[in-house]
Amino acid sequence: MSSTGQESSNANGNDSKKFKGDIRGPSLPSRVIHIRKLPNDITETEVISLGLPFGDITNLLLLKAKNQAFLEMNSEEAAQNMVGYYSTMMPVIRHQPVYVQFSNHKELKTDNSPNQERAQAALRALSSSHVDTPVAAPSTVLRVVVENLLYPVTLDALCQIFSKFGTVLRIIIFTKNNQFQALLQYSDGSSAQASKLSLDGQNIYNGCCTLRISFSKLTSLNVKYNNEKSRDFTRPELPSGESQPAMEHPAMAAAFTPGIISAAPYAGATHAFPPAFTIQPAGLTVPALPGALASLALPTAARLGFPVIPAGHSVLLISNLNPEVRKYFCVYGDVMRVKILFNKKENALVQMSDSTQAQIAMSHLNGQRLHGKPLRITLSKHTSVQLPREGHEDQGLTKDFSSSPLHRFKKPGSKNYSNIFPPSATLHLSNIPPSVVEDDLKRLFSSSGAAVKAFKFFQKDHKMALIQMGSVEEAIDCLIQFHNHDLGENHHLRVSFSKSSI
Repeated sequence: MSSTGQESSNANGNDSKKFKGDIRGPSLPSRVIHIRKLPNDITETEVISLGLPFGDITNLLLLKAKNQAFLEMNSEEAAQNMVGYYSTMMPVIRHQPVYVQFSNHKELKTDNSPNQERAQAALRALSSSHVDTPVAAPSTVLRVVVENLLYPVTLDALCQIFSKFGTVLRIIIFTKNNQFQALLQYSDGSSAQASKLSLDGQNIYNGCCTLRISFSKLTSLNVKYNNEKSRDFTRPELPSGESQPAMEHPAMAAAFTPGIISAAPYAGATHAFPPAFTIQPAGLTVPALPGALASLALPTAARLGFPVIPAGHSVLLISNLNPEVRKYFCVYGDVMRVKILFNKKENALVQMSDSTQAQIAMSHLNGQRLHGKPLRITLSKHTSVQLPREGHEDQGLTKDFSSSPLHRFKKPGSKNYSNIFPPSATLHLSNIPPSVVEDDLKRLFSSSGAAVKAFKFFQKDHKMALIQMGSVEEAIDCLIQFHNHDLGENHHLRVSFSKSSI
């Protein structure tokens, strides 16, 4: 059926039973967008602001009694961008998720009823000025600083948090003055205002990653690439630049996979989402925030296809391993116990201190090559590694490291959390005694058969140095061999991966 003047006269709901909305999800693109599950007190301006970032709107039909609306965009391309964006970032108006899809109608025909006149007036007012910022907010762009960064925070995690308050159009993340920062643009100023009021001073994870939010002097963000550092949700066709493979299909649903927003809570946080939180196929909506912003699935893990580890699970099953695997894993968390499997000695269970550390280790190490074989890491069904009962020795296959003095992450807020990097050819060395010189360390690392490409002491602190190996695999091997190596004078060498190269 086509949209008629009669349908539009039902916009106030008096005869809305005559109107049969697009109940079935249509598959063909159309300039007309069907919006469902709107709040009862929705206004024309709010409906228009959903579409305005994507292009000009040529018509509007609001059916308040049915909690539905139709927007006619000026082009099919604008409509496709809008539906694509909202398929991955579900809009939320007054805590209510709103559904956006193509309409079966190809155009809207409306009459001159009072309701329709009001809709047209709102359309004229907003479209002519083409500003989507109410006067109340100084800008639609927020500057976000994350302090006390103990766990990695990604662009996807920020989108997940901030899209609760409105439509996030563009986002850029960067490091400035040694601080993790982001610029984030909403479609309207009231969303920016609301998120600033609610989120400023909140912690993303329990006790750390604190958000400091201010209005930016910028009025708009110019994004050139869609990748893990910047994204323009209104332009899914943008190239990815150098940092990751190009996105395959310009259709937005493919460009930003819903997998980025995972249904499982991020297990490291002690405040989880209340049980009432709901996941739609397209995204995440949550009721009022708890004390900490709580559980976000680690986006890297979701993007790489790892299962997100539920709270209470910290045991990983490792295949193709080296017996000294503990030293490798302890870069990403505190290893409590290791059990080599009796029938398959190249497999082991590794119990980390908590599920957050297990997730970080899995996301960094799965697939990395060690002695020519890729490590395979999955979540074990066991929630802990059991020690053998007294009198039941297991030939030393189970080792308990829970009281080891070498744990790097035991102290809450340890600065080691901010030095977690993926495996790289350059290693960071620390705890070097004054008597040990460059040649001593080069000789030590060469003794493994690896090639030392470069070496550099830190200018201000000779207790630390960088050493560059011939390959990532050689660096991994050296880390396993030489982490905790006794350098004399009661100094045990600390080895971790570096983000720098020499």
